[in-house]
Amino acid sequence: MRFNSNDHFAVKIVALVCLTIVLFLTSFLVGRFAISPLTVLKIIISKFVALPQDWDTTLNLVVLQVRLPRIALGILVGGALSVSGASYQTLFKNPLVSPDILGVSAGAAFGAALAMINNASWWQIQLLAFLFGIAAVAAAYLIAYVFGGNTMTVLILAGIVVSSLFQALLSILKTLADTNNALPTITYWLMGSLGKGKNEDVLIMLPTLALSLGLIYIFRSQINVLAVGEDEARTMGVNVPLVKLIVVVSSTLMTVAAVSICGIVGWVGMVVPHIARMLTGASFSKLAVTSFFIGGTFLLLIDNVIRGIEGVELPLGVLTALVGTPVFVLLLSRVKKGWS
Repeated sequence: MRFNSNDHFAVKIVALVCLTIVLFLTSFLVGRFAISPLTVLKIIISKFVALPQDWDTTLNLVVLQVRLPRIALGILVGGALSVSGASYQTLFKNPLVSPDILGVSAGAAFGAALAMINNASWWQIQLLAFLFGIAAVAAAYLIAYVFGGNTMTVLILAGIVVSSLFQALLSILKTLADTNNALPTITYWLMGSLGKGKNEDVLIMLPTLALSLGLIYIFRSQINVLAVGEDEARTMGVNVPLVKLIVVVSSTLMTVAAVSICGIVGWVGMVVPHIARMLTGASFSKLAVTSFFIGGTFLLLIDNVIRGIEGVELPLGVLTALVGTPVFVLLLSRVKKGWS
């Protein structure tokens, strides 16, 4: 029996799904409170079926209100950033593009900092980060449309300009912030963390991610054609401006939702798509699915390392950078051959 490329891809996806499930379940065992696997299983089942409680009831809070949302967000945020990075790299035909190329992270950081210096609540911080992240990308897209006819080069340059503007504004806010309270909070948020994740954040992330992934799935064939070149795509009947807008909107929604919940987490959206591309090739539909599962398991594994260290919780973005940069260097030569 001979296997075609689709069969091999299906095997890889099944393996990634199984890996994600195993990591999801074992992640409940990581943390400062030691909980047996059987107790974790009973607590989860007790949410759906009535069971006699032969465990400490405080463990319900640890498993369902602390570890569950953090684990779920690790998979969702990692997957969202990875698919967003894969989408942008395909759209711009550039392996060095990351999800924050159009200024979404800088805008979200400014919005979060603005809320923090005004002593806003956590949901208000998330809301302002979300709104300013979208505003930054909208500004970059508008600049590119007005001054450059929405070409890829001008769009990237517009993103750099908008990102620099919001970074400057962020620096002003950090200068004005209270050094005892607001400034440390802003600094820690900028380094990223899943520690404040709640089940409500998961409920926000799920529909945002579903909408974005749904748009990408619907236009997957057009995105694949657009990766060849805009002129070729037009000759094949692809509505190039619409497809570009779909990629930007869906990628922005995924990135800004992730950033508003857990702060800035770098390198995931840049490195993971390269690993996925080595497994699946350049087909965008396969690349997006593979990137999601690899990104989710990667970020969850990093967060498990953070939770497993006693005494201190390292910032998530710092650890992803420490792991991502050497991995990216190792992949650089192979990526260059694949994109040449």
